Amino acid sequence: MRLIAKAADAASLAPAIERRTLLRGDGEVLIELKAAAVNPSDVKAATGLMAYAVFPRTPGRDYAGVVIDGPSDMIGREVFGSSGDLGIRRDGTHATHLVVETDAAVDKPATISWEEAAGIGVPFVTAMEGFRRAGTPKAGEAVLVMGVNGKVGQAAVQIATWQGARVIGVVRKAEPYEGHATAAVDVIDASAHDVAARVRELTDGRGADIVFNTVGDPYFQAAHKSLALRGRQILIAAVHRIVQFDILEFYRGQHTYVGIDTLALSSVATGDVLRELAPGFAGGHLKPFAINPAAIYPLEDAKRAYVSVAGSARDRVILRPA
Repeated sequence: MRLIAKAADAASLAPAIERRTLLRGDGEVLIELKAAAVNPSDVKAATGLMAYAVFPRTPGRDYAGVVIDGPSDMIGREVFGSSGDLGIRRDGTHATHLVVETDAAVDKPATISWEEAAGIGVPFVTAMEGFRRAGTPKAGEAVLVMGVNGKVGQAAVQIATWQGARVIGVVRKAEPYEGHATAAVDVIDASAHDVAARVRELTDGRGADIVFNTVGDPYFQAAHKSLALRGRQILIAAVHRIVQFDILEFYRGQHTYVGIDTLALSSVATGDVLRELAPGFAGGHLKPFAINPAAIYPLEDAKRAYVSVAGSARDRVILRPA
């Protein structure tokens, strides 16, 4: 799939199927792709919301497939991966084949399907990188996840409960937590409760050691007021860039704010993050997102897949090469 130029919106995309021969260099592998996810960032790049996206290009960040050329010990390996530069600054995964650095390709757990493996990428890398930077949750710590039913929110819950932390989730309206977890998850309906006050109640007045804010400024103040002493807030998104910030509360609370942008991670750096997660999937502590068969599209129907993601589909949308 090839995008010649950015489009005004997803419905205006005009992807072309282009046939080219890919050649790998030293330190690279050639992968026959079996599945690739469509992320919101793929749609944003295709519609001109990322000024540094290069055109023409093949989009796509996440993938799963089989190595068909490379070092002898890699050929035939089933792998998966993701990247901050694939599909943005270099040709990506919405194709039949992909060339990527050898160290970027991570062994796919045998218990996970191609589509499930392709759907792990960006959400789990974002969640794990947030915890790597803010400090991996520990048993006895409380983790508050704003936007708990989003894909990054669900990934953060899985990682935190895997590590033994107690998790509290926040939803915009009344609904249960929808994802996998290895422990119970308390859910706060933000439309019915003062989030910070409820967090204090649930933690015996202590607050959250980590707030993973997947929404950004709409929850910034509630997240700030929910933090425990020396608490950390992880931020990955913004609706509006400017927020009010109480510096006194910040330094007296000895808080830390951590910003995460996985677009800054190379394919190799992203592979390192996925390798940390792989034992969790192999051991059943982490589970890939369930893939709805109706959300799997052939590569030739990529435009419909992009329109679905642009419409805020809750399913993990997957492209499958013919």
